[in-house]
Amino acid sequence: MRTLFDQDPSPPSREPLEDGAVLLRGFVTPDAPALIEQVTLIAQQAPFRHLVTPGGHTMSVAMTNCGRVGWVSDRTGYRYDPVDPDTKRAWAAMPRVFLDLAARAAAAAGFADYDPDACLINRYVAGAKLSLHQDRDEKDAWAPIVSVSLGLPATFLWGGKRRADPVRRMRLESGDVVVWGGPARFVYHGVAPLKDGDHPLTGSTRINLTFRKVF
Repeated sequence: MRTLFDQDPSPPSREPLEDGAVLLRGFVTPDAPALIEQVTLIAQQAPFRHLVTPGGHTMSVAMTNCGRVGWVSDRTGYRYDPVDPDTKRAWAAMPRVFLDLAARAAAAAGFADYDPDACLINRYVAGAKLSLHQDRDEKDAWAPIVSVSLGLPATFLWGGKRRADPVRRMRLESGDVVVWGGPARFVYHGVAPLKDGDHPLTGSTRINLTFRKVF
């Protein structure tokens, strides 16, 4: 009997969102099991945790990192740190399969020679969400963000350059990749509360890989 992962995936499609931003549907579907395997290994070295914002709010999304630096948050602010503040050790090196997919996705969106410094790994369970925000902690304000969806589907929120701008709602399936940079680099974005479900790859969770060029 053929399983989900034995079936031929639909060919990837490219959906422009605006200048500098594109949705690549099914782009990493064939790589998804290998990506999840690496996430498991990374979490053994740097366990998932719920970070606290500078305002004292505990985030509903659990996070960890890999790469040259990792994104962290606490009451003192948002920042990138080469050391995991929980373990006091360097973050795990970014796996080759991560680097390859990030570079391929960036190139497909028109950004050549992409070499991310950090991969923030988010784990969502039912009810977890990410409020509308801009990624502004990076010194490189042109290189793209590459966001990879794995597991349960989610509703991605895509706004404008101002928080009050209209927001589009897009369903992201496992294997979809959103890339935005250049003129779209500071678009507000977020994730609506995750709905309950079960996925053959990740069970009751959604995993998101967010690649960033920090320096």
